[in-house]
Amino acid sequence: MELVFLGTGAGMPSKQRNTSSLILNLSAELAGYWMFDCGEATQHQLLKTSIKPRKINKIFITHLHGDHIFGLPGFLGSRSFLGGDEELIIYGPVGIKEWITTSLRITKTHLTYPLKIEEIEEGVIYEDDQFKVIAKELEHVIQCFGFRIEQKPLPGKLLVDKAVELGVPKGPLLKKLKDGEDVILADGRIVHSIDVTGEAQQGFTIAILGDTKYCSAAIELADEADILVHEATFDNETGDLAKEYGHSTIGDAARTAKEANVKALIANHLSARFMPAQIANLQEQGAAIFPNVHIAEDFSHFEWKNEQVLKK
Repeated sequence: MELVFLGTGAGMPSKQRNTSSLILNLSAELAGYWMFDCGEATQHQLLKTSIKPRKINKIFITHLHGDHIFGLPGFLGSRSFLGGDEELIIYGPVGIKEWITTSLRITKTHLTYPLKIEEIEEGVIYEDDQFKVIAKELEHVIQCFGFRIEQKPLPGKLLVDKAVELGVPKGPLLKKLKDGEDVILADGRIVHSIDVTGEAQQGFTIAILGDTKYCSAAIELADEADILVHEATFDNETGDLAKEYGHSTIGDAARTAKEANVKALIANHLSARFMPAQIANLQEQGAAIFPNVHIAEDFSHFEWKNEQVLKK
């Protein structure tokens, strides 16, 4: 699993940061690429990565502010031009369907792929045999959601030597055992998968939040998560502004991470007021509350490997 940040700014683009968008790369898990928010010029940001628009199969929209959705019409059209033909599903608040369909209709944008738009409420909004996505409303100036992505437990490691000792030949039968199936040997004996596999491995959990003040819903979504992606629009000195505009300080983000007992915090959605030289101060403010904090930049890559976040 990998997180790729395409836009880490707040409100409007700046020279340092584009508007909000990130990619959850689940290609290693054979689940494709999931986009979270699609601010203005997101497709331009994608051009600077190796990610192909046609490979993105799900988009989750946190809320309907322009810096989180103004890139959608262009992205949807370009996905057609670039050979996209597989279904794309968009999940977002009430109003997202009207906004997208109206934009496409008025501009006469033709899509070459099936587009499905689901307007969401709190609860489980997506689930398959690998993942579950839970949405919960945060506290912003308009309806805004955060998402909790849970990977379901992974099959235990196949104990190959033990299986071979029991007479299982190398080949397809070993794969069946690894996939949890019992097998029948040539002599009629049954080898049970549970006897030749280790314990199931815990999957990862990520909380990706939209714009929000410090609130209990954010803590609930992030509870015991491996990674929390949280906005940090303001520093600790401008906390009054954060509350007024329904945003968080870096201290609020760190406090949420600490109270939710997450393993790592990645702060994004930073105000353009913060110049590159000031980012170290933001890091220090966050680390004073929650030590394992990272500040995302545009095109930052974070990989979850061996129970830790690695910045690439």
